[in-house]
Amino acid sequence: MATPLNADRLVAALREEGVHVVERSGWRTHHRNGKGPWGPVNGIIVHHTVTTGTDASVSICENGYSELPGPLCHGVIDKDGTVYLIGNGRANHTGRGDGDVLRAVIAEESLPDPEANDTDGNTHFYGFECINLGDGEDPWPAAQLDAIERASAAICRAHEWGAGSVIGHKEWTNTKIDPEGFEMADMRHRVEQRVKGKPSGPVTGGGSTGGSSGGSSSYTPPPFPSGLAPGRSNPSAKPLQEALKRTGWLDPAIPASDNYGPATQKAVAGFNRKHGLYTTGQSYDPAIGRRGWDLLHKLAYGS
Repeated sequence: MATPLNADRLVAALREEGVHVVERSGWRTHHRNGKGPWGPVNGIIVHHTVTTGTDASVSICENGYSELPGPLCHGVIDKDGTVYLIGNGRANHTGRGDGDVLRAVIAEESLPDPEANDTDGNTHFYGFECINLGDGEDPWPAAQLDAIERASAAICRAHEWGAGSVIGHKEWTNTKIDPEGFEMADMRHRVEQRVKGKPSGPVTGGGSTGGSSGGSSSYTPPPFPSGLAPGRSNPSAKPLQEALKRTGWLDPAIPASDNYGPATQKAVAGFNRKHGLYTTGQSYDPAIGRRGWDLLHKLAYGS
């Protein structure tokens, strides 16, 4: 039983564990706290999305549906191992489940088969939605399973929990089958072994209002382009936009273009503010400089 991690502590814990994190715009204040309590927290629930595609899956989990508003989890785990943070607080991810299961999680004892749906899980559990069709045939890449392990271990380590605090949605309620395609007992074993050691991070980089992902200093970004400036047309605007999308600063739905237009300028200005990169000395600077170009591409593509 614990007080939920605040946004900064959550990001730090994930990166220390070597998780490749992207902070989606607005995630720090995206929650359902007005609909019920958030905390005390007792564990982590792993889900599958029953969707394909990163952009669509993240969007659905962020926004939800008319009958079930988002966020539908705290983080979305992509097949490449990237964790997209989309919510901070109460999330509509798990619904009601068995209070006996909750008590077993708190005690870190063997889980009973879920029967009663008498307890609000959204109060007590962090939730990660993992992109998978959940049909038992859609593969679970090693990078994705590694990210589930690392993200779960990061939160367990931060709260001083054991691996018994990590369960699947199907272990919480008898109305769900997720995650389908790997065994939660095996995942708990992986988390247990990881928590016994030291964190493998940190992964550097970050954006509090836009996005970020970890990167290694061994990555070499493409050469800084000449003639790339706000309001101008330049072929290098497209790779700039792609890097901004990969790190969460630019909406993925915006088409790539040679034009360094208003949306790109706004995204670059936010990135510059976050990282103290003011090439003109002004607080709103839409120009990407050499240092910004290098840092952005390392965060987007570093491994």
